[in-house]
Amino acid sequence: MAHPPTTSAEAPAPVQTSAPAPAPVLAPAPARRSAWSEGTDRLRAAATTEPGRLRIIGAVIAVLVVAFGAVAAFEISDRSAAADDVVSRSQPLSADAANIYRSLADADTAAASGFLAGAIEPADVQARYDKDIATASRLLVKAAANTDSSSDSGQQIAQLNEWLPRYTGLIERARANNRQGLPLGGAYLRYANQQMTTQLLPAAEKLYDAETGRLYEDYDSAEIWPYFGIAVGVIALGGLFYAQRRSYLRTNRVFNHGLVAATVASAVVLLWLGVGHAVARSDLATSRTHGQESLKVLNDARINSLKARANENLTLVARGAVLTKDGTQDQYEADYGGEMKSLLAGLTQAKGLAKGDKAGLDPVNLAATSADIWQGRHTKARRTDDNGDYDGALTAVIGAKNSTGECFDQVDAAIQKAIDHEQKQFTTAAQDGRDALTGLPIGAAVLAVLGAAGAAVGISRRLSEYR
Repeated sequence: MAHPPTTSAEAPAPVQTSAPAPAPVLAPAPARRSAWSEGTDRLRAAATTEPGRLRIIGAVIAVLVVAFGAVAAFEISDRSAAADDVVSRSQPLSADAANIYRSLADADTAAASGFLAGAIEPADVQARYDKDIATASRLLVKAAANTDSSSDSGQQIAQLNEWLPRYTGLIERARANNRQGLPLGGAYLRYANQQMTTQLLPAAEKLYDAETGRLYEDYDSAEIWPYFGIAVGVIALGGLFYAQRRSYLRTNRVFNHGLVAATVASAVVLLWLGVGHAVARSDLATSRTHGQESLKVLNDARINSLKARANENLTLVARGAVLTKDGTQDQYEADYGGEMKSLLAGLTQAKGLAKGDKAGLDPVNLAATSADIWQGRHTKARRTDDNGDYDGALTAVIGAKNSTGECFDQVDAAIQKAIDHEQKQFTTAAQDGRDALTGLPIGAAVLAVLGAAGAAVGISRRLSEYR
């Protein structure tokens, strides 16, 4: 029997809507570590094994030995350069500055002497004046070529170059008037002397002081002990002894050839550094005390003698026309007395510095004796002039025999002889000091490299036992 279709359709099953699956939880990324931290960890891990410890010890020793060589080479190179400057630059410049001063003072003295001789100036006096001016001009050119124009020395050189032609022009005017018998010549000569004493000589003295100061700076730089290099060397040797003692305690082997070679190389550098610099320092100190100091005293004494001679001549040229500020005495006579006092004091000091050196002491004694005679003759000449005998006083001052001029020439020649001797003393001692450092910078660097290589070989021999 057929059944009729059902009129109501069967309800569809409800659709199940599922929630979205949760996202997977990711583990946090590990924090990034710095290269320093990783290196430290590796170093710490290596230090837990004997091969690792040996590598660390070897690296530290090699660095110390190389650092010792580098520091020693650097410090000694600096000291060697300063010592070379003392010998080849600053002392020659100081000597040239002293000669500039001396040449200018001597030119002024020669000009006054020629003027007193009369209208016809003696040929030797004229030649001496011309030589002094030429010497001063040449040395000024040389000094300018070796000096920074913006420095104090450069400024003094520029002023000297500006004033020197003015001075020579005044001298030529004085000569021209003197040849014609005009009294104006004496005025020009006095004015030229005033320019010399108030402008040229003070500038030359400042130049000399500046160059001498630079010389002493070079001395100080050359004599400084290489403290840092010695300290690093002691530390390097301490590290080498520690490594060898450690090797002996762990292996009972007395010597490690590589470490022994490194120790010997480092000890040689340290000994060379200390002894070489001590010898150089001693020689430089000798050149300073028995050379440069004596040269300075003698140069000052010679300049005082030149200035005294110029003032002595100008006393006769001026004939009392120039008085001191209080008006009680002749200005040139007063200046002469002061310069002679300084001359005798300088010669006394030079005697003390030359004590024990007969070759240096004899000319100083001769200069002192001649200076005493000079003073006695000068007193007689002044007395003669004061009594109205001008011609007699003139002969007593510029005469060929038994004059103050003769004494002055003896003083000047004796001081020059002493200066030549002290210059040789300085040159010998200073060159010895410089030579004591020769080869040390290169030697220290080479031995340091060899020492580091020896340490590396010694440590590698120990490492090979663990393979």
